[in-house]
Amino acid sequence: MTTVVEVPRVNLIARPKLVNHEHLLARPRSGARDVLTKSEVLALLPQLGDWQQVEKLRGVSKQAQRVKGVLYRQQGWLRGANKILAWLKIHPGRGWQERWVNSGADKDLSWIEEMDPFDGRCAEVQRADYTGALAALFLLRVVLPSYDVLTEFKCGGTLARVRQLMRPDVFARVHDVGVRRSISKMHLDQALAVLSKIVLHTGRDVDQLTPDDLLELFAWSLSVRGRGVVGLHLAWDLLADLGILPPGSTMRSRLLHGQRPTSELVDDHQIRSSAVRDVLIRYLDQRRAALDYSTLRSQAGILAGRFWSDVEAHHPGIDSLRLPESVAQAWKERIQLCRRPDGELIARQDLLHLLTQVRAFYLDIAEWAREDPSWVPWAAPSPVTRREVQGHFKTRKQRQAVMHQRIRERLPHLPLLADTAHRLREQTASLLAAAQAQPMNTVFDHSGRSYRRTRPNNNVTRAGAAAEPWVHVKDLDTGKLINATQEEDSMFWSWAIIETFRHTGVRVEELLEITHLALVSYRLPDTAELVPLLQIVPSKSNEERLLLISPELASVLASIVTRLRAQHGGAVPLVTRYDEHERLTGPPLPHLFQRCRGGRPNVISSTHLKNLINKVLAATGLKDATGQPLIYTPHDFRRMFATDAVTGGLPVHIAARLLGHASLETTQAYLAVFQDDMIRAYRSYLQERRSVRPAQEYREPTDDEWHEFQQHFQTRKLELGTCGRPYGSPCKHEHACIRCPMLHVDPGQQQRLAEIIQNLGDRISEARMNGWLGEVQGLQISLDAAANKMASLRRTSSKGAQTAMIGMPVIRQP
Repeated sequence: MTTVVEVPRVNLIARPKLVNHEHLLARPRSGARDVLTKSEVLALLPQLGDWQQVEKLRGVSKQAQRVKGVLYRQQGWLRGANKILAWLKIHPGRGWQERWVNSGADKDLSWIEEMDPFDGRCAEVQRADYTGALAALFLLRVVLPSYDVLTEFKCGGTLARVRQLMRPDVFARVHDVGVRRSISKMHLDQALAVLSKIVLHTGRDVDQLTPDDLLELFAWSLSVRGRGVVGLHLAWDLLADLGILPPGSTMRSRLLHGQRPTSELVDDHQIRSSAVRDVLIRYLDQRRAALDYSTLRSQAGILAGRFWSDVEAHHPGIDSLRLPESVAQAWKERIQLCRRPDGELIARQDLLHLLTQVRAFYLDIAEWAREDPSWVPWAAPSPVTRREVQGHFKTRKQRQAVMHQRIRERLPHLPLLADTAHRLREQTASLLAAAQAQPMNTVFDHSGRSYRRTRPNNNVTRAGAAAEPWVHVKDLDTGKLINATQEEDSMFWSWAIIETFRHTGVRVEELLEITHLALVSYRLPDTAELVPLLQIVPSKSNEERLLLISPELASVLASIVTRLRAQHGGAVPLVTRYDEHERLTGPPLPHLFQRCRGGRPNVISSTHLKNLINKVLAATGLKDATGQPLIYTPHDFRRMFATDAVTGGLPVHIAARLLGHASLETTQAYLAVFQDDMIRAYRSYLQERRSVRPAQEYREPTDDEWHEFQQHFQTRKLELGTCGRPYGSPCKHEHACIRCPMLHVDPGQQQRLAEIIQNLGDRISEARMNGWLGEVQGLQISLDAAANKMASLRRTSSKGAQTAMIGMPVIRQP
């Protein structure tokens, strides 16, 4: 009995696409004024803003109460700062910053509760003194707080005071840049707050910040919260516009990394054996030249993660590729199952692929050892036998059958999906135009519904070249607040993506790589006609190809170009595209499928592309056979394009060229043939076959031929029923009808068949008595055939079936 062993989850993707900046968290903070004495620090406190307010308010009788409150806070801060500095002084360190870190105060604020418990005042008053004093010490840069402390620290107005006291001129310039870009007040305040935190943490002025300062905050947030910081990307953009950070740079471009060395891909799985680690790195390096980067990462995840890391975790101490039989068998049992995100163990779907990769690893080393002796020490028998990896053809057929059924379900609904995308695009565009023509807070009717143009509390603006405010409307029937600008933009790109997919059959990477430069033309040499073509750059197969642009596709591409030019001053912007699979950033090109996000145009990501398609699918209400919403993937459009084109009459080899397939078998696997298509194709085949047959085969038959035809049906009548051989074919069994499978026994002759079986049994007994062994053998074959026909008749009778004789055909005389 096989023991079910839970398999540790190993991520095939060695690291997310974001660069790891955790090393920045250990940077020293060197901007503190920690060389001041305690008395000097206390003397600097009146320089802060609240002390200056006292002079403005003094002498005004009705403000006396407010002056009293400010003075009371000043005294409390002085007391708190005096006690905090005295507490820090008892800890080791050359300055206030080192004492702050060594005391543990930089981790959290729990130490405040332990300060002077016998003060005599309530805890709330004491805490207010200490938090106010801490704010003063932060603003004076006596100590530089960590982001953990700044997140826990709640002292209203501290971040605003940073912008008032630390280079207010630069903060004012940052604010002006945000206003010129029409950034909403909410988003601009978030960016300024982020910059204020970085200034407090680093001890640098805002015009002295570096990219690493912003990336450090991102790394801290990712390690603590698992997500980024709101406003950090916009803060980067504002500093880049001012020239403080590299002009034109974005935080997203700095976070995305390129292709990593093979050693890093292997080291992500923490292999203990240095010898095995080295051989895995060497093997993958040798294969890297022939693989794309995505496949390389997958192989590194399988060999270093699911294979060797799993072996070391369950069988520590192994330092050789030559695995004992028990270890290999235990590993193969463990990988039979994998764990779903919800914790349930299920059968592994890619088991055959995983075993094949491991077997190929061992066989490659054995093959290379014949030419290079340095591989000989690592040549070992494969733990995966040839028998265990057989079944690729069966698995491929099963996968192909599932794929065909998927296309059969989705292709009939493709016109509805396209019509829905077109309808939603027109509806959202007309709603936006109607809302733009209305003043604010005006109620208007559109398409039988009542709306009111409104402005949300955090009025977000559209980030683009013109940066016009987003138009919001409220559906008075449902109470739903609708961003008409955003809805119109989403529906336009959903329509453009669906139409381009269904008219070209391109891959998702190829669609996102289409640029304005890809629209070319070709003049036919015979007719001088100008034919528009779409150039598809090399993607998966590294083979460039040209597609003929249909009138429908030309309308879609023209709409995209017109829209981009209208939004960006008459030209399609030059943007770079990050390839998520190859981990490479391309050159700036006029990509067609780009949207403005975060104030800058960016090529639509593959994830966002799927979300746009799903929005249209949700509006169609399509469901599968189980009642679940029907899901379309980008590759479904490619298969539907191939199926529709070939069933429409396009030769398969031409479809293969359009799809960019190097092998015709790949294209044939894409085709999901329907039953009615098969019938039409077969009838067409018969018509073509008749057209090439000799004409004399379709003449009128002679009298002799009619007589022979009629005689054939008469000679088919037999003792037990009728002979089923076709016209023009001789009897191949020399009239041994009881043995012939073409004999159709009449149910009415069942009794006679029983007599024949009885007679055959008697004759076999007689032959055995006389020693006629050859006769016994022949009679036994006849008896077995008769018994089978009797069993068939009895099965028909037991099921209650009735056999109807249709009689002889009526033949019209010529």
